[in-house]
Amino acid sequence: MAADSTATTQTDERIKQESLFTRLMKRPELGAIAGVILVTVFFLFTADPAMFSLAGFMNFMSPAAQLGILAIGAALLMVGGEFDLSLGSMVAFAGLFFGACVVTFGIPLLFAIPLTLLFAALVGNLNGQIVLRTGLPSFIVTLAFLFILRGLSLVGLKWATDGSTQLRGVREAVEGDWLAPIFSGEAFPGLFVMLAEAGLIDTFKNGTPKVQGIPVEILWFVVIALIANYVLTRTPYGNWIFASGGDANAASNSGVPVRRVKLSLFMITACCAAMVAIITVLDSGSTDARRGFQKEFEAIIAAVIGGCLLTGGYGSALGAFFGAIIFGMVLIGLTYTDIDQDWYLVFLGGMLLIAVVFNNLIRKRVTGER
Repeated sequence: MAADSTATTQTDERIKQESLFTRLMKRPELGAIAGVILVTVFFLFTADPAMFSLAGFMNFMSPAAQLGILAIGAALLMVGGEFDLSLGSMVAFAGLFFGACVVTFGIPLLFAIPLTLLFAALVGNLNGQIVLRTGLPSFIVTLAFLFILRGLSLVGLKWATDGSTQLRGVREAVEGDWLAPIFSGEAFPGLFVMLAEAGLIDTFKNGTPKVQGIPVEILWFVVIALIANYVLTRTPYGNWIFASGGDANAASNSGVPVRRVKLSLFMITACCAAMVAIITVLDSGSTDARRGFQKEFEAIIAAVIGGCLLTGGYGSALGAFFGAIIFGMVLIGLTYTDIDQDWYLVFLGGMLLIAVVFNNLIRKRVTGER
């Protein structure tokens, strides 16, 4: 009878009520959202008010979007328990492939874009195959590919351009192609003209809106973030990603196809890099061997700020989304202040350290998680 009484007084963990504070602390993206708020408050007091105008918003969201697409891919891979340090070099290598397709071989965008994404996926698959077949840490394998892909980009560009490390002529090659506006330029220009005529946004003296439209990379950034978040939180595949990163052996014993999941994540991450390459090559009209330089580190830092644990099995696509916005705000925001822009590098290291401490100490003490 006493045992029954004891059993009834104990609360089943499945129906145990948690405080709002505890639930909030368990959200991976909490640190990134808090970071966006703190950075916003900082620049409200230190930066020129123009930073928070519509034009200023577009200015810092454009680099945030490019980095964010990489960060979302990196975040998914980190949740799955792996790293990809070749992301930045993949941007340059995919840019070389894409530029060669449209300039050297005259392939229309309808075929050049899928070919570039497929090419990137194959490179990502190679990365994953080496990691899984050799048992080497993905950190080491992808670090090797960081140099391999960067070197191949240099060699390939010199071959394609007779000695130069920059391939030009992309804008002329894709002129008139119906797919170009979807991957470059600004969207909804007509809407912004209407808003300007209605006096709702700032204009130049001749009546032209100061902001011509929404840079397409921002739209791609938002769409990719929403899709990644849905997949990660609402689908069986998302559960497999968490399981593969949390405990690969247990997940495999439970029927999760861990190898296939991790291979697919390497391919998705490479495709994210290729997407950034396509957008930046079309926007600038050229590609060069330094494209994406050190972006792999910024992407991983943004993912960590967004709540990804270095040990895998925990993280958020939305967290990476907000983490990338922090980077964009600081990178561009410093130009609106009197602060030396080299402080941006100090910020990178500082934010990484703070994020790791937050993820591994504060959350562990408050929630009891690992």
